[in-house]
Amino acid sequence: MRALLSGLLPVFCGMAFAGDPAKGKAISEKGVAGAPPCATCHGLDGSKPVGPENPILAGQYEDYLVRVLLDYKSGKRVNPVMKAIADPMKRKDIEDAAAWFARQKSTLHFQR
Repeated sequence: MRALLSGLLPVFCGMAFAGDPAKGKAISEKGVAGAPPCATCHGLDGSKPVGPENPILAGQYEDYLVRVLLDYKSGKRVNPVMKAIADPMKRKDIEDAAAWFARQKSTLHFQR
């Protein structure tokens, strides 16, 4: 019973992501459908952006990263560069990229 409940908890909390970090790394390195790769502006692991206007992605919450990319894709958040990157991404691509960046070491906060 405990295993069943712990398995369902993320589903009920709205945080059930099936992102594959290995595929997310490939997206960070190569991009999707000709769009620039994430690493161009944020660094391969998301911890070393090329400029102060680019946020650190490493160590961010996975659900936050998914939401942000979906918001760029839908136009809810406005940034022409991020719109061009998010547009060709499928939901699975977004989840994969979020899984990769969420698992990277970061200076944003204390990590266990």
